[in-house]
This record gives sequence, structure tokens and C-alpha cells, in this order.
Amino acid sequence: MRFFYEIGIRVMVWGIRLAAVFHPKARKWMEGRRNWREHYRAVLNQQPATGNRRQTLWLHAASLGEFEQGRPVVEAFKERFPGWRIILTFFSPSGYEIRKDYPLADVVCYLPADTRRNARDFLDIIQPDAAIFVKYEFWANYLFELKKRGIPPLLVSALFRENQPFFRWYGGFWRKMLGCFTHFFVQNAASENLLQRIGFQNITVAGDTRVDRVLNIAEGAKENEIVAAFRKSPVEAGLCDLLIAGSTWPQDESLIAEGLRLASLDDIKVVFAPHDPSQKSVSHILDLLPPDEFGATSLYSRATTKSAAEASNLIIDNVGLLNSIYRYGRVAYIGGGFGKGIHNTLEPAAFGLPVIFGPKYEKFEEARQFVARGGAFPVHNATELEKILKKLEEPAFYEKASQAVRRYLEENKGATEKILSFFMQNLRKNP
Repeated sequence: MRFFYEIGIRVMVWGIRLAAVFHPKARKWMEGRRNWREHYRAVLNQQPATGNRRQTLWLHAASLGEFEQGRPVVEAFKERFPGWRIILTFFSPSGYEIRKDYPLADVVCYLPADTRRNARDFLDIIQPDAAIFVKYEFWANYLFELKKRGIPPLLVSALFRENQPFFRWYGGFWRKMLGCFTHFFVQNAASENLLQRIGFQNITVAGDTRVDRVLNIAEGAKENEIVAAFRKSPVEAGLCDLLIAGSTWPQDESLIAEGLRLASLDDIKVVFAPHDPSQKSVSHILDLLPPDEFGATSLYSRATTKSAAEASNLIIDNVGLLNSIYRYGRVAYIGGGFGKGIHNTLEPAAFGLPVIFGPKYEKFEEARQFVARGGAFPVHNATELEKILKKLEEPAFYEKASQAVRRYLEENKGATEKILSFFMQNLRKNP
């Protein structure tokens, strides 16, 4: 089976090489791995000498989302073990390009394709003392080589589903991969039960490490005078309802505009923070919000506290603000639910905001939990959005929804500390 796996990896690489002719992302995937052996050796040789070989933690994340789950572990690890070197690898350009300058990692690079030779050479170069794989990353040759060398890999923030090959009659090869992990830190009891069913006991139900991160962000969120001024309402109530529409796509934005039109809520203001804050996206939102119907719309990049306070809608036309401005909201709408899947719902939940999103949320554990607990509400159309917005005007209903998302975060915090405690008890050498 391993032979066919290796053939599959090589076919994948050839497919990406062909796609690179037409697709920039595939081209970056190839370029980032060109002459990687020479490049990685040169980068590591540039590391400052300490007299003794530094112990090395290797953390691998597929892309940006998985990195955000591994990030709290890296930050806590660096604080607890400052002498260790941290190697951060990505599979996807979308993660590498955004985090290639991540300051807490000594080296950030692409993971070479998972062939036997690449796995041997890569581990020879970075010489890890421990490895962390995040959530869904299972690369057979790397795992087998780590086990062969006695290097302990952990799987953190893991989620397992019954339809995965590990739990099928034909999944022997995949179960061998799982057998390489020293310990599994899973997000829920369902994942623990699935692993136990196939004979694994080295499991901790730790929750999602992203919960620790969003709670830290919420605790340290800075004030934003523009959004604070925007939240102040010109109506007699003093403070109005504020909907934060985060990481939205055009279909989300059209739905929100139509839902607000149907709801006829005079005292609601909306912050739009599009997933792609380009001029094209901003123009699309502006076209949806004619002033005679929706009131004035202000762009964050041009706003003053005076113009923001007088506006009915605010468009965040830059990046990096969203996770801190949820503090000013009352309800959040999270985009992506009409495409590949919703974006981060934990960030608004950290501020106690009930969450609304489109129908494609089932693969996200936290979203399923929010819905089951009554703190999140999937919508398929503007009529459903109108109904839930009006329902959330009821104080008792709103409070129940807000407490539901807060309670989930409270129950699932602490995953990072559980992982670090494991390191301290089992993996640290030469203290």
C-alpha cells in the first residue's frame, strides 16, 4: 500500500506542476519548494550559534486556518521553552504567504512533498526533537520516518469522523499512520470514541486551541475610536443594535441587504468587513446600500469620528481589524456559508455575540455546537435572516443565545495548557 501511496504523491506533484502553468497558487506551491534542500540548509546555517545544539520543535499546518489552531501552542511553547528552535511548515501557499514572517518561528518554510526520500532528507536537515501536526495533517512517509527515528509526533486540535478511511475495513494503512502519533489531543468525545474503537488509548479530549487564542484576543482587544463613534446612535435609544458582518462574500452581502430591507429595523447599524477588502468588493457593498434607503455609508479608511457617528453603515476596507471590533457588536453575521464554508465564528463568540451564517457550516465543530446550543442560526435566504434579526431583538432570546456561545468557549478553553503540560511531563530533555 505504501508503494501506491508514493505513486499517488508523485502524481499529485505532477498535477500541481501542470496546473502551475495556469494558476498562481499552484505556481507558488512549486516555486516555494524549488531546490528546497539547498535553501533549507542555508537558512538553518544562518541561525545564531549557541555553543550547544538547540532542541527543535517542528510544527506543521496545512494552511492558515490550521496555523491559527497551532499558534496558541507555539506562543505558549516559546514562552515556556525559550531555548528551543521552532520550525514552522505549511503545505499551502495561502498559509505560507501570510505567515512567512511569523516572528516566533525561527524558520518558516514549505513542507516538501511526502516522498520517502524527501521525508528522510527533510528530517536530516531540521533534526527535530518533537513534532506537532495540526488537525487533519496525515503524511505517511513523514510519520513513518519520525517513528523510525524515535521522534515523538503529537496531533493537536484533531477531529475525526466515522467516514474517514481510518475507521473503514480497508483502512489498515491509514491506521498505521495513526500508530505513529505519541498522543492525540482531540476536540471532542466523539473523536475520542472513534479512536478508542480501533484500539487507541493515548488520547486527551482537550478542546480547540483556537478557543484559547480568541479569548486572549478578546481580553486584550484595543479600543477603536472610529467604530466606537459609529456605534453611537443618533436615535433616542442612545445605543443601537450593531450587526458586525465579518469575512463576507458577495452573496452574503446581498443577503444582508435584502434581509435588512425586509426587517425594516430603523435602529440597526451594520459594519461590513468583507473577506476581500478590495475596491471591487467595496463597490459591490456600496451598490447594495443606496443612501435614500439605507442611510449614509462610510469607508473606514476615510472616516472621522464625526462622519462615523452620522453613518448608518461602515465598510472596513483594510485588514487586521475584525477580531477586535467584534467588541462593539451585538450580533455577528459570518460569511462563507454559501461557498466552501464559513469563516471564524469563535472570534465573535468570545465577545458573547450570537452568530448568523449561511447553510454550509456542518464541517465546523464549533458552529455545529453553537447551533445545537441555540447560540448560532443558519439562514438560507433573506426571509430567514429577517426573522432571526427580529427574534434577537427580544431580550430573553438574545441573552440565552449570548450565554450559549459563551458557555461553549468556557467549556472548551484550556487545550493549550493541556498540550504544554504533556510536553513538560514527557518530552522535555536536558532541562
